[in-house]
Amino acid sequence: MTSTALITCINSCYPRITQWLESWVGPVALVLMRLWVAFAFWRAGVVKFTDPASTQMLFESLYHVPLLAPGIAAVLGTWIELIAPWLLGLGIAGRATALFLFFYNLIAVISYPDLWPHGFWSGLMNLGDFTDHKVWAMILLAVVAWGPGKWSVDGILGKLWRDNDAR
Repeated sequence: MTSTALITCINSCYPRITQWLESWVGPVALVLMRLWVAFAFWRAGVVKFTDPASTQMLFESLYHVPLLAPGIAAVLGTWIELIAPWLLGLGIAGRATALFLFFYNLIAVISYPDLWPHGFWSGLMNLGDFTDHKVWAMILLAVVAWGPGKWSVDGILGKLWRDNDAR
């Protein structure tokens, strides 16, 4: 095979491969990312819900949520972590939910200084400080950027609306 034939083969195969990746691998990746973050937040909400006294104590002593009283922050945080993950996981208002959880995650990191023992700004570049929260933030930003994908409630409703408009 000559180099010209190889380049021609690559040029003809590449668009088909990328189209297949966008059609199948992209939606799978978005579902897995949504579920990964949703499960992490939901599990934290279940822990808070099952032991409200400990949750209240944590918000009074360790978590320093700005602008909210500890009792309000504890209840609000618990219910956000129980409801928002379902919206994200199912892909309901996917971009808005992901953006909301991105800022919620940011507030959680800011409110708990023990996550960043080397300092907040140093911790952003330090691989050991609040690693899970950084990964969740990147995943949530990906959902904000590309949407929840075609395998979501948003994607299914969007397809139904487009099909209905085409008729």
